[in-house]
Amino acid sequence: MATKVQGFMTSQPKEVNFPVTFSNDTAIVQVSARLSVLEAVAFKQTCKEITQTNPGTKQIIIDFQQTTFMDSSGLGALVSNLKIAQETNIQFILRNVTPQVMSVLNLTGLDKVFSIESQGEEPTPKSQLEEQLPTTHPSIRSWMKRFIDVVGSVVGLIITGVLLIPIAAAIRLDSPGPIFFSQIRCGWMGKRFRIWKFRSMYIDAEARKAELEKQNQVQGAFFKIDNDPRVTKVGRFLRRTSLDELPQFLNVLKGEMSLVGTRPPTPDEVERYEVPEWQRLDVKPGMTGEWQVNGRSTVRKFEDVIRLDLQYQKNWNLMYDLKLIFKTVAILFNKNSGAV
Repeated sequence: MATKVQGFMTSQPKEVNFPVTFSNDTAIVQVSARLSVLEAVAFKQTCKEITQTNPGTKQIIIDFQQTTFMDSSGLGALVSNLKIAQETNIQFILRNVTPQVMSVLNLTGLDKVFSIESQGEEPTPKSQLEEQLPTTHPSIRSWMKRFIDVVGSVVGLIITGVLLIPIAAAIRLDSPGPIFFSQIRCGWMGKRFRIWKFRSMYIDAEARKAELEKQNQVQGAFFKIDNDPRVTKVGRFLRRTSLDELPQFLNVLKGEMSLVGTRPPTPDEVERYEVPEWQRLDVKPGMTGEWQVNGRSTVRKFEDVIRLDLQYQKNWNLMYDLKLIFKTVAILFNKNSGAV
């Protein structure tokens, strides 16, 4: 099946073809050599058309024999197709999975979610799978960026240690509960990790989120309301000065985040992404970035978050990172710089 796809960051349309063969009640989809954003949109459309135009289909087999590159968008399309198949009670199977594709599935834990046909060979060792991980963006393989992250995170953790006692005391005196708050977020390629912050909300904040959803002031896959009643008095100060985010230097040191990158989304946000929006996961999430510096308190549309994140990816270089770091420091005490 051929689908004409409009690029998310380009105005040039591109026709992408995914050959489909049928055998009784089984559809076999041949995946292209690359599964990036343009191919991923067409890939999702191909599988969707199979379920809509062939109601007797009981099994969809995805043949990855030719695929040597899959980025976040490709992964997003694969996950979306699995959901479509499950909704229509169609068995969804991956066949001839190459080491490059398996490395991505292994990274995200999706190798345990998908049904993967055994090829009768010894499984590829995890160390070799890590070597096959895709370079989705130049920043991923930049040793200098990683060096800056390590140095910056060490300095940041020293500062965190100095401020820990007064911040911890203020949090405990203000409201009952733990000093730290942790939450599962999605990092590079959608890999989940636990993010750490100083607690800025009451302990029932997560439970109260559902009842506040109708007050959400932004459009799209994230949540924000002004004067959030779940935020404590001390929490408002911590957020305004970004002191609540100091523990994230540990995430940076571990390599789960970078000093500069994109906003780390929650899993429920990622579940609402359309295929092109997965592109924002092609880089590591950052403690700061375009969105945090240029729109954190004013952005009201998710598409604007995507635009800023992709702007960062497009313009990235080491000097650009340093510029955003210095700009972040300069606005820390701006009254409108509070976090989402």
